[in-house]
Amino acid sequence: MAVKFEKKTEGTYELDCRGYVCPHPQIYTKKMLEKLREGDVLEVVFDNPSSSESISAMVEGNGAEIIEKTMDSGKYVFRIRKTG
Repeated sequence: MAVKFEKKTEGTYELDCRGYVCPHPQIYTKKMLEKLREGDVLEVVFDNPSSSESISAMVEGNGAEIIEKTMDSGKYVFRIRKTG
């Protein structure tokens, strides 16, 4: 199982971390946000509930904002906009 990172549209990217436990989704999210430009959106998909809190805390302190959170059948999707 490998983490998948792909461009969906111009300025929108998806990071699929399903199957990974903390702290891996948080670490991969931070690394990918560092590669994006200001205003780009990263959609992080994961299935580890404890990653929800760690990703939220990391985003707040790293020049980004969570613009949408969804959870359905154990699948979490956070849309994160890079703000700085």
